Amino acid sequence: MDDLARRIRDAGTALLGLGEALVAGEPWPLSDSWGTEPEAHWGPPELLAHVNEMLPYWTDQLETVLAGNGSEAVPFGRVATDPGRLGRIGSDRRRPIGELLGGIEAGVERAGAFAAGLSAADAERRGLHSTRGELSVGAAIERFLAGHLEEHVAQLQDILARRAG
Repeated sequence: MDDLARRIRDAGTALLGLGEALVAGEPWPLSDSWGTEPEAHWGPPELLAHVNEMLPYWTDQLETVLAGNGSEAVPFGRVATDPGRLGRIGSDRRRPIGELLGGIEAGVERAGAFAAGLSAADAERRGLHSTRGELSVGAAIERFLAGHLEEHVAQLQDILARRAG
Protein backbone atom coordinates (compact mmCIF):
# COMPACT_ATOMS: atom_id res chain seq x y z
CA MET A 1 0.00 0.00 0.00
CA ASP A 2 2.99 2.27 0.41
CA ASP A 3 3.35 2.46 -3.38
CA LEU A 4 -0.26 3.59 -3.83
CA ALA A 5 0.08 6.13 -1.02
CA ARG A 6 3.24 7.46 -2.67
CA ARG A 7 1.51 7.70 -6.05
CA ILE A 8 -1.39 9.63 -4.52
CA ARG A 9 0.99 12.02 -2.79
CA ASP A 10 3.24 12.41 -5.86
CA ALA A 11 0.26 13.15 -8.11
CA GLY A 12 -1.06 15.59 -5.53
CA THR A 13 2.30 17.34 -5.37
CA ALA A 14 2.38 17.55 -9.18
CA LEU A 15 -1.14 18.96 -9.31
CA LEU A 16 -0.51 21.50 -6.58
CA GLY A 17 2.72 22.45 -8.36
CA LEU A 18 0.54 23.63 -11.25
CA GLY A 19 -1.32 25.95 -8.90
CA GLU A 20 0.51 29.14 -9.75
CA ALA A 21 -0.10 28.71 -13.48
CA LEU A 22 -3.72 27.70 -12.91
CA VAL A 23 -4.42 30.72 -10.71
CA ALA A 24 -2.61 33.01 -13.17
CA GLY A 25 -4.91 31.71 -15.92
CA GLU A 26 -8.07 32.85 -14.16
CA PRO A 27 -10.70 33.43 -15.15
CA TRP A 28 -10.79 30.15 -17.06
CA PRO A 29 -13.81 29.76 -19.32
CA LEU A 30 -16.53 27.48 -18.03
CA SER A 31 -17.43 24.66 -20.36
CA ASP A 32 -20.90 24.72 -21.92
CA SER A 33 -20.95 20.92 -21.89
CA TRP A 34 -19.38 19.41 -18.77
CA GLY A 35 -21.45 16.34 -17.96
CA THR A 36 -21.01 12.84 -19.35
CA GLU A 37 -22.28 13.54 -22.87
CA PRO A 38 -19.91 12.66 -25.75
CA GLU A 39 -19.19 16.30 -26.56
CA ALA A 40 -18.36 17.19 -22.96
CA HIS A 41 -15.23 19.25 -22.46
CA TRP A 42 -13.56 19.85 -19.14
CA GLY A 43 -11.19 22.74 -18.62
CA PRO A 44 -9.37 23.55 -15.40
CA PRO A 45 -12.51 24.64 -13.51
CA GLU A 46 -14.29 21.36 -14.21
CA LEU A 47 -11.21 19.18 -13.67
CA LEU A 48 -10.33 20.84 -10.36
CA ALA A 49 -13.94 20.77 -9.17
CA HIS A 50 -14.05 17.05 -9.93
CA VAL A 51 -10.75 16.28 -8.20
CA ASN A 52 -11.86 18.33 -5.20
CA GLU A 53 -15.01 16.23 -4.83
CA MET A 54 -13.68 12.84 -5.88
CA LEU A 55 -10.80 12.51 -3.42
CA PRO A 56 -12.94 12.68 -0.26
CA TYR A 57 -15.78 10.78 -1.94
CA TRP A 58 -13.69 7.71 -2.77
CA THR A 59 -11.84 7.81 0.54
CA ASP A 60 -15.20 7.83 2.36
CA GLN A 61 -16.48 4.98 0.20
CA LEU A 62 -13.44 2.80 0.90
CA GLU A 63 -13.66 3.53 4.62
CA THR A 64 -17.23 2.19 4.38
CA VAL A 65 -15.95 -1.00 2.77
CA LEU A 66 -13.45 -1.44 5.60
CA ALA A 67 -16.21 -0.92 8.17
CA GLY A 68 -18.09 -3.92 6.75
CA ASN A 69 -18.02 -7.32 8.41
CA GLY A 70 -15.25 -8.62 6.15
CA SER A 71 -17.10 -11.74 5.06
CA GLU A 72 -19.12 -10.13 2.26
CA ALA A 73 -18.30 -7.55 -0.38
CA VAL A 74 -19.69 -4.18 0.73
CA PRO A 75 -21.60 -2.16 -1.88
CA PHE A 76 -19.78 1.10 -2.67
CA GLY A 77 -19.27 3.77 -5.26
CA ARG A 78 -21.20 5.47 -8.01
CA VAL A 79 -21.18 5.93 -11.77
CA ALA A 80 -20.20 9.02 -13.78
CA THR A 81 -23.85 10.04 -14.27
CA ASP A 82 -24.51 10.25 -10.52
CA PRO A 83 -26.53 13.46 -9.91
CA GLY A 84 -24.63 14.27 -6.70
CA ARG A 85 -21.31 14.06 -8.54
CA LEU A 86 -22.48 16.22 -11.42
CA GLY A 87 -24.15 18.73 -9.09
CA ARG A 88 -21.02 19.16 -7.04
CA ILE A 89 -18.87 19.64 -10.14
CA GLY A 90 -21.44 22.12 -11.46
CA SER A 91 -21.28 24.26 -8.35
CA ASP A 92 -17.59 23.88 -7.49
CA ARG A 93 -16.38 24.78 -10.98
CA ARG A 94 -17.46 28.35 -10.22
CA ARG A 95 -15.24 28.60 -7.14
CA PRO A 96 -11.85 30.34 -7.29
CA ILE A 97 -9.01 28.03 -8.32
CA GLY A 98 -7.11 28.76 -5.08
CA GLU A 99 -10.05 27.51 -2.99
CA LEU A 100 -10.28 24.34 -5.04
CA LEU A 101 -6.55 23.74 -4.67
CA GLY A 102 -6.87 24.07 -0.89
CA GLY A 103 -9.57 21.41 -0.86
CA ILE A 104 -7.52 19.19 -3.14
CA GLU A 105 -4.50 19.50 -0.87
CA ALA A 106 -6.59 18.32 2.09
CA GLY A 107 -8.07 15.51 -0.02
CA VAL A 108 -4.63 14.32 -1.13
CA GLU A 109 -3.35 14.30 2.45
CA ARG A 110 -6.37 12.32 3.65
CA ALA A 111 -6.35 9.83 0.75
CA GLY A 112 -2.58 9.31 1.04
CA ALA A 113 -2.80 8.76 4.80
CA PHE A 114 -5.70 6.35 4.31
CA ALA A 115 -3.75 4.26 1.79
CA ALA A 116 -0.56 4.35 3.88
CA GLY A 117 -2.44 3.20 6.98
CA LEU A 118 -3.90 0.06 5.46
CA SER A 119 -2.67 -3.36 6.43
CA ALA A 120 -2.28 -6.13 3.85
CA ALA A 121 -5.54 -7.63 5.14
CA ASP A 122 -7.31 -4.27 4.76
CA ALA A 123 -6.11 -3.98 1.17
CA GLU A 124 -7.68 -7.35 0.38
CA ARG A 125 -11.11 -6.48 1.81
CA ARG A 126 -13.75 -6.56 -0.91
CA GLY A 127 -16.20 -3.98 -2.13
CA LEU A 128 -18.93 -4.39 -4.73
CA HIS A 129 -19.18 -1.63 -7.33
CA SER A 130 -22.33 -1.44 -9.47
CA THR A 131 -20.51 -1.58 -12.81
CA ARG A 132 -16.98 -2.79 -12.02
CA GLY A 133 -18.10 -5.66 -9.83
CA GLU A 134 -16.11 -6.95 -6.89
CA LEU A 135 -12.87 -5.08 -6.18
CA SER A 136 -10.35 -5.25 -3.39
CA VAL A 137 -9.73 -2.04 -1.47
CA GLY A 138 -6.23 -1.98 -2.97
CA ALA A 139 -7.58 -2.30 -6.53
CA ALA A 140 -10.16 0.40 -5.81
CA ILE A 141 -7.45 2.76 -4.52
CA GLU A 142 -5.50 2.14 -7.72
CA ARG A 143 -8.50 2.82 -9.96
CA PHE A 144 -10.44 5.54 -8.15
CA LEU A 145 -7.70 7.45 -6.31
CA ALA A 146 -4.10 6.94 -7.52
CA GLY A 147 -4.64 6.25 -11.22
CA HIS A 148 -7.58 8.62 -11.50
CA LEU A 149 -5.65 11.49 -9.91
CA GLU A 150 -2.65 10.82 -12.18
CA GLU A 151 -4.93 11.00 -15.24
CA HIS A 152 -6.29 14.39 -14.21
CA VAL A 153 -2.81 15.76 -13.49
CA ALA A 154 -1.79 14.79 -17.04
CA GLN A 155 -4.89 16.53 -18.43
CA LEU A 156 -4.09 19.74 -16.55
CA GLN A 157 -0.44 19.61 -17.64
CA ASP A 158 -1.58 19.22 -21.24
CA ILE A 159 -4.00 22.16 -20.99
CA LEU A 160 -1.29 24.39 -19.53
CA ALA A 161 1.26 23.28 -22.14
CA ARG A 162 -1.17 24.04 -24.99
CA ARG A 163 -1.92 27.45 -23.51
CA ALA A 164 1.80 28.27 -23.14
CA GLY A 165 2.75 26.97 -26.57
